Amino acid sequence: MPKNSKVVKRELDDEVIESVKDLLSNEDSSDDAFKKSELMVDDQEEKDVDVEEGSDVEDERPAWNSKLQYILAQVGFSVGLGNVWRFPYLCQKNGGGAYLVPYLILLLIIGIPLFFLELAVGQRIRRGSIGVWNYISPKLGGIGFASCVVCFFVALYYNVIIGWSLFYFSQSFQHPLPWDQCPLVKNASHTFVEPECEKSSATTYYWYREALNISSSLSESGGLNWKMTICLLAAWVMVCLAMIKGIQSSGKIMYFSSLFPYVVLLCFLIRGLLLNGSVDGIRHMFTPKLEIMLEPKVWREAATQVFFALGLGFGGVIAFSSYNKRDNNCHFDAVLVSFINFFTSVLATLVVFAVLGFKANIINEKCVTQNSEKILKLLKMGNLSQDMIPHHINFSSITAEDYNLVYDIIQKVKEEQFDSLGLKSCQIEDELDKAVQGTGLAFIAFTEAMTHFPASPFWSVMFFLMLVNLGLGSMFGTIEGIITPIVDTFKVRKEILTVICCLVAFFIGLIFVQRSGNYFVTMFDDYSATLPLLIVVILENIAVIRIYGIDKFMEDLKDMLGFSPSQYYYYMWKYVSPFVLLCLLVASIVQMGLSPPGYNAWIEDTAMEEFHSYPTWGMIVCISLMVFAILPVPIVFMVRRCNLIDDSSGSLASVSYKRGRIIKEPVNLEGDNTSLIHGKSPSEVPSPNFGKNIYRKQTGSPTLDTAPNGRYGIGYLMADMPDMPESDL
Repeated sequence: MPKNSKVVKRELDDEVIESVKDLLSNEDSSDDAFKKSELMVDDQEEKDVDVEEGSDVEDERPAWNSKLQYILAQVGFSVGLGNVWRFPYLCQKNGGGAYLVPYLILLLIIGIPLFFLELAVGQRIRRGSIGVWNYISPKLGGIGFASCVVCFFVALYYNVIIGWSLFYFSQSFQHPLPWDQCPLVKNASHTFVEPECEKSSATTYYWYREALNISSSLSESGGLNWKMTICLLAAWVMVCLAMIKGIQSSGKIMYFSSLFPYVVLLCFLIRGLLLNGSVDGIRHMFTPKLEIMLEPKVWREAATQVFFALGLGFGGVIAFSSYNKRDNNCHFDAVLVSFINFFTSVLATLVVFAVLGFKANIINEKCVTQNSEKILKLLKMGNLSQDMIPHHINFSSITAEDYNLVYDIIQKVKEEQFDSLGLKSCQIEDELDKAVQGTGLAFIAFTEAMTHFPASPFWSVMFFLMLVNLGLGSMFGTIEGIITPIVDTFKVRKEILTVICCLVAFFIGLIFVQRSGNYFVTMFDDYSATLPLLIVVILENIAVIRIYGIDKFMEDLKDMLGFSPSQYYYYMWKYVSPFVLLCLLVASIVQMGLSPPGYNAWIEDTAMEEFHSYPTWGMIVCISLMVFAILPVPIVFMVRRCNLIDDSSGSLASVSYKRGRIIKEPVNLEGDNTSLIHGKSPSEVPSPNFGKNIYRKQTGSPTLDTAPNGRYGIGYLMADMPDMPESDL
């Protein structure tokens, strides 16, 4: 460029302005919002421009009908089946009430800050997970694709659990409940109880044999279970119909699916507190075991539960938040939803242990009755002396306290021969110490307790309908984490994509409704999400804090919220949360390495579970799940790093729709502002490379100086063109 370039520069600037005026004159006269736009020439060299802020894309993006609808959607996504059958188990296992202390501390350290971060980036950039992380840095665009892959893996087996709940729901409309008694088997000579059921229990038999018809190993597929296949199809139809219109359809369903579980939990809590033994269960639950709280394993499990309870890394939080207005107070939302999630877990824990306390009391009464009969037989046979029995003891109506008194006396007197007597200590605490979680809690322990409820079919219907709604709320967020990024990136029709996604997921999900399907559910639950999601969230934290810049991000938050967030978040995001996440990742890898990879198989002959190691092909599947989930991150990084995709072709340009027109942002065209106006390629028009950025500023919008990265913020190409595909890559 010549040294005396002011004249040339002025001529080119005039040419730019005149060309844009010609383009504006061709616009539809009714487009008043577009007429108010003006072209600004930035004098600051290589100044980044926020291409999103103030654009008309915000006006065209779907939005929530109300703040309540949005909060219910986030609550429905974060509050899921884990709150009902995982948190109570962890609480009981890791010190009772003392477990709440590390959980609350970790909720404040990693839960709320990272949840706030995902809400903020989704609301700020107004894109799904792919668009958000590609916006911040194209080299980290694989984070969004990894989130989509994990969401798909989780959706495959999570909807199977909804299918199981639908099956039990459909079987609850009969009295007595079908899992109330063991079935009888008739042959030519006599009738007897089903041996498999007699060795276990009625609810255990119904779950493994009637519902799942489970095989004895992972390798023995046994064919499809047609009952569960129909239920899985029904579950996917429900999800598809609810999601086909996006938040316009799923948002309305949230009013029921998010609120109904709370109605059921409160009803169960009131009913449970009126049952005999419920207070024993709650007392056992919240009796703190402080010595256990100091163990590292407790903190690791608490951190894992906080992480997954809020749905971090799935992309659903970002997707839901992207439909908000930019001035929404996402900080308030993060704190509110996090504590709603926590108190829901506590409420579910109260319900579970009130009911389990009732169940333990019934089992304890049976134990007292059976062992009292043994003592009477021993007294009649002369093996025990009547003198050792206190005079106030009446075996026909003996209480648990009286039995334990007699038991202790016999144990002291007959110390050497005591084991041969076959007496058992009937302690309600021993029954409550038998920790159960997951399907064992929902489909075995809880169902058994409900058989003793008055009007048990009603409570069974309510319970499994609650599980269905809890599952659907989480499924809506999970599917939104898949659909929204793809629609934003590739501009496919949401209805078509939703139907295709649900169909593909249903057919792949048939592996979970084989007779061996429960083992595949365990495999996917253990290996498809844990490590990949931890890596995803660590990279999210790095992308925002290191790549985008924490100071820049704090300024964006101030602009969105209208006030500066607390410096607490600054230090959590920059130092504490990454450190805790890395520690959790290392601890999870160590735990996975120390735990033998395998599953609990149900053996029909013994009517017991037996641990089996995964076969070689099963180990390959487990490793493949983790690799495929995180593989998009290095692939996209290498593609971007090595420039394997020609950005100048326009195939990776960011395209957004505005009333039938296209606002297209070319990529990687630095130093060629004149070609943006004339529609010529850099090779066709020599560029003086002024180092200036041309962008459109919306009237009434503040001028911003932020951009996703160095490849963006160059300018806009305005054209009256038919619909074209969009890619945020």
